[in-house]
Amino acid sequence: MNYIRHLNAVFEQFSKDSRLNPSHVSLYMALFQYWNINRFPEVFYIAREEVMAMAKIGSKATYHRCLRRLDEWQYLQYMPSHNPFKGSKIRLFHFCTTSDTTTGTSSEQVEVQELVSNINNNKQIKTENKRSKERQPQNEDAVINFFKKNKWPIMEGTKFYNHYQGVGWKVGRKSTIEDWKAMAKKWMLRAMESDREGAFFGRSNNKLKKDFLDITINKNYGEPL
Repeated sequence: MNYIRHLNAVFEQFSKDSRLNPSHVSLYMALFQYWNINRFPEVFYIAREEVMAMAKIGSKATYHRCLRRLDEWQYLQYMPSHNPFKGSKIRLFHFCTTSDTTTGTSSEQVEVQELVSNINNNKQIKTENKRSKERQPQNEDAVINFFKKNKWPIMEGTKFYNHYQGVGWKVGRKSTIEDWKAMAKKWMLRAMESDREGAFFGRSNNKLKKDFLDITINKNYGEPL
């Protein structure tokens, strides 16, 4: 079923039919969406509450009246169910012309393929744009702002940017960075570890210096060595 041609034909019919009001049109479009979700079967079941919500119809009386009118005016076939556990059935009539139906299979496949191709291309473009933003920052300001947000030293942000900008945002000059923010976190972990090690060895060296250079001026020579 070529849904594009179907909708074009339906809207053309709507424009000619003076009996219709907005509730009829919104209900039909809600039922068409239901038909679409179910992959256009010959007959499909509906849930009244869901269809009313989709059609923006708040009154059950309006819903049933519009449904009966659409059935009466040959837009659809309404098969009501009196079983509370089983939904009513709907058959939407095809509005494609004979010529459309004759050539519909091949043209429909082409249109659907083009639509799917465009959707996939758009998704691919969005994915590539997202990956590009993740791989490297837009500029140095983006890096500085990221470091400020994480309350890291701005100087480290500048060093990080200059380092990876100089190597083309690659690791080991071979592999392209997939996520520069993750690399920035790794950079800061190394920097903090280096600071801790420097502080530790600094204290140790100071202690050794103090031990070796600790000279007692008032020595008691009466004490044993």
